[in-house]
Amino acid sequence: MEEFLKIDHLTFGFGRRVILNDVSLSFGRGQVVAVMGGSGMGKTTILKLVGGLLRPWSGHVYLGGEDVHARSRSQLFALRRRMGMLFQFGAIFTDLSVFDNVAFPLREQTKLDEETIRDLVLMKLDAVGLRGAAHLMPSEVSGGMARRVALARTIALDPELLLYDEPFTGLDPISMGVTARLIRRLNDALHATSVVVTHDVKTTFDIADYVYMISNKRVAAQGTPAELQKSDDPFVRQFLGGLPDGPVAFHYPAPPIEADLGVDQ
Repeated sequence: MEEFLKIDHLTFGFGRRVILNDVSLSFGRGQVVAVMGGSGMGKTTILKLVGGLLRPWSGHVYLGGEDVHARSRSQLFALRRRMGMLFQFGAIFTDLSVFDNVAFPLREQTKLDEETIRDLVLMKLDAVGLRGAAHLMPSEVSGGMARRVALARTIALDPELLLYDEPFTGLDPISMGVTARLIRRLNDALHATSVVVTHDVKTTFDIADYVYMISNKRVAAQGTPAELQKSDDPFVRQFLGGLPDGPVAFHYPAPPIEADLGVDQ
């Protein structure tokens, strides 16, 4: 497997709070790799570090062998053209039509003529099943359709790296299944590398080649979906089963409640 994206011994935090501590992840070309874990475990932070929006305290992020954070501003912008990002809830432009949403990166990042852009936009919309909705406004499409519009915009420039931030959040079961299959199919068609940040176990395990599970600032577990389903690791069992008791505690660390309330124990 050819390694395309590598996160090497990365540590990062905000202020004095450490979010990720000595984390290493590897993503092969052509793979769909999921990064899973509870809320607040640093999953979306990983995407921001990959995109160069945040700088690590220590460690490196390599894309195609290039150190993302060693690039100049202009070099970083050029490197980002090799990436496509699907934001949580889609983040499409509400004042632009479906067509113009998908055309936006082509108009901003290329010098293509409008006729070529039109053909490319219709091809991308057709790939997500929405060519017939090109003339509609975002207010006229469903949430699931809006997510597919955002996906068409994500692949507009045929990126080598696709980043998905909670792509299944807020979708009904049908839209969730459609979106998952599109992620897998588009990744294979583009021979890209997809990083899917999510906590949806069943849908993700249906399409992922490999899974990293983040907890307590580190990689708590990793493996193929089949390997993780067979794991006896307490954290894996708790996460996959949605169990309230286990390594992930319900209570955030705090002194005994009697002490805070001033009650004699």
